[in-house]
Amino acid sequence: MINLDKSPEQIELIKALGSRNKVTSAEAKEAFAAALGPIVQQVLQQLGTSGAVFTDAEFDADDSPSYPLDLYYDQNEYGYVTTWSQTMAGGLPTSTDISTVQEMKFDTYNLDTAVSIRKKYARRARLDVVAKFIERMVQEVMIKQETNAWAVILKAAAEAQTDLTRVLGQSVGNDTNTTTGSSLRHVIRSTNASTFLLEDMNALMTRLRRINSSWNGGTPSARYSQGLTDLFVSPEVMQDIRAFAYEPMNTATNARGAAAADHAGIPLPDNVREEIYNSAGMQSIYNVNLIELNEFGTGQKYNKFFDKFASTTSYTDVNGSNGTTFTEASDQILIGVDNRKQAFIRPIAIQDENGGQFVTYPDDQFSDREDMVGFHGSLEEGRVVLDSRAVAGILLG
Repeated sequence: MINLDKSPEQIELIKALGSRNKVTSAEAKEAFAAALGPIVQQVLQQLGTSGAVFTDAEFDADDSPSYPLDLYYDQNEYGYVTTWSQTMAGGLPTSTDISTVQEMKFDTYNLDTAVSIRKKYARRARLDVVAKFIERMVQEVMIKQETNAWAVILKAAAEAQTDLTRVLGQSVGNDTNTTTGSSLRHVIRSTNASTFLLEDMNALMTRLRRINSSWNGGTPSARYSQGLTDLFVSPEVMQDIRAFAYEPMNTATNARGAAAADHAGIPLPDNVREEIYNSAGMQSIYNVNLIELNEFGTGQKYNKFFDKFASTTSYTDVNGSNGTTFTEASDQILIGVDNRKQAFIRPIAIQDENGGQFVTYPDDQFSDREDMVGFHGSLEEGRVVLDSRAVAGILLG
């Protein structure tokens, strides 16, 4: 929520926006537009969820931004890597095979917004109306940003796979769940069809460790060996996690708390259960941050995105069993990322001499007879996943 300071100077500026004197109104609009851009930019940086994943890569407007891929990939005999990006706002994210010795050129696009109000609200110094006016600009841009950003993440997760045998020459343990040869899908199906278990988190951590082996199959350097750092889940999954506080856990059974024939229900340690109970949930498991988003879950926005991107791909559990395609009506996707790799890049243009990313201008489409005042704003950005080994997921269902 945006609140404007009711200072005499600010009230005078707002009133001037609605002035019937063309010169006074024009000067006020220029001054207001110059102040509006930094406000919207600051609010956008504080809101939204994609900022928890993407790292900004600033470039000058009208420049041609790029990034060297050899910072992310070892120079091995295969020579090509796959990246995911969008070429236009709202477009379908695409994967591109690029030589590891090349730099990747970023595709960027403009995100625009335009809002107007009656001048009478300005003349009356209705700061509450002007505040809502600014909130509307923020909301329009933020929705576009979030949609584009998560579309790229979900597309990368849906298609990502790593072929360990090209490096090691053999399969690893029981990790032979593949849809193409011996490649490991980065998304694994959960142990239980309806409930999130600690076993699923444990398995996903192992999967990321394997797909992040060094080019010769050994232990990678520290930069690439951290593994899973964040897991984005639905409110329903957080409900399962809160239930850890009072329900026994058993990975050897198909139903939470219902023991297998030769096992008793296994609870979490009392101190962990008490921590979950006292905090009404859990902020992390195994040092992996848990981030709850309403857009995840059956029937929700990002779940539907993944359904479109997954297409006919078959996903199996960690043992290579129970391979089925994603069904949006009954399945949900949980997205895990390795943020330490900084493989999620947001190229963002600097559009003025003050380092502003979001710029606003007076909207000149209104005549004096319409008695309206408006502003339009825009930013130029892109969304790119440079290394799919930084994204994985759990298919719950």
